[in-house]
Amino acid sequence: MKIAFYGSSLVSAYWNGAATYYRGLLRALAEKGYDITFYEPDVYDRQKNRDIDPPEWCKVVVYEGTVGALKKATEEAAGADVVVKASGVGFEDDFLLEKLLRKARPESLKIFWDVDAPATLAEVRGAPDHPLRRALGDIDMVLTYGGGDPVVDAYRSIGAQECIPIYNALDPKTHHPVSAEPRFTADLGFLGNRLPDREARVEEFFLNPASRLSDQTFLLGGSGWQDKPMSQNVTYIGHVSTRDHNAFNVTPKAVLNISRASMAENGFSPATRVFEAAGAGACLITDYWEGIELFLKPDEEVLVARDGPDVADILAGLSQERAKEIGQRALQRVLAEHTYAHRAETVDLLFRRHAEKLEAAE
Repeated sequence: MKIAFYGSSLVSAYWNGAATYYRGLLRALAEKGYDITFYEPDVYDRQKNRDIDPPEWCKVVVYEGTVGALKKATEEAAGADVVVKASGVGFEDDFLLEKLLRKARPESLKIFWDVDAPATLAEVRGAPDHPLRRALGDIDMVLTYGGGDPVVDAYRSIGAQECIPIYNALDPKTHHPVSAEPRFTADLGFLGNRLPDREARVEEFFLNPASRLSDQTFLLGGSGWQDKPMSQNVTYIGHVSTRDHNAFNVTPKAVLNISRASMAENGFSPATRVFEAAGAGACLITDYWEGIELFLKPDEEVLVARDGPDVADILAGLSQERAKEIGQRALQRVLAEHTYAHRAETVDLLFRRHAEKLEAAE
């Protein structure tokens, strides 16, 4: 079965948080025998900042960020059994969706895969004539990487035929325990780009606790924070390549996950960071969001903070021994229940169910 997947980028995680999700899930589907081609536009300097080469398990087609190149790339959708348009591709998203729905064969499975459902739904709700709302009648299935029942209900209310969450997970081949590296030594590490709906929460959950705990050290990674005021016990190291994420996770006593505001409000939206950290055996402190217990058990496999003072209290009372125990329990849990192989089982069943319906209708 051939999949044509149109997304932001598979080969570059530069300003592209969905890269880990795409890589883990598509690799797992390829291992099930799917023939996958990933189409991505050359925009936002992502191709200048590749962190992996095109993998052997997926063909990667990079097209120029022009309308002409986009049109040419969509022509190839006609040869696919499954055509996927992801959210946030980054170049002419609405036009890309329109062209793909025209080029895909009538019998192909047409999917809108939303990697930021809260943002997408907020945009659609405010625009009754939004292109996605108009297109939902021609889309067979909406898949999302989180959101639970609130997102499913919201998508159905605007016309989606079917909406199913396919949650983030762990790819054990890329995220796993490694040796600690001195350059990442700290009591608490946080890795995340500076984004408008995350910045205030980073202040609350990371920078404010750092200013309160002058005897502890804090490590900040990610793009865009260079001019952000921070206390002297915070070390800012800028963009951290995905090849260094394992070491970044295992070296500090604990690492912090801070959801974007929209994700925290919707709940049931574990970030890739949650599984990256757990997969490395790191002790994870996360902000609270509804549904976390579906993925990790609070106080045993993850530590949960509802605000900045909670983070400070947790960190002040956290020993190295307990941190290691929590990290090991988290690793065991995600390996048992939350790998991309588990997620691919769900996706494979959905794809095959569609194929069986077509056969039954013939």
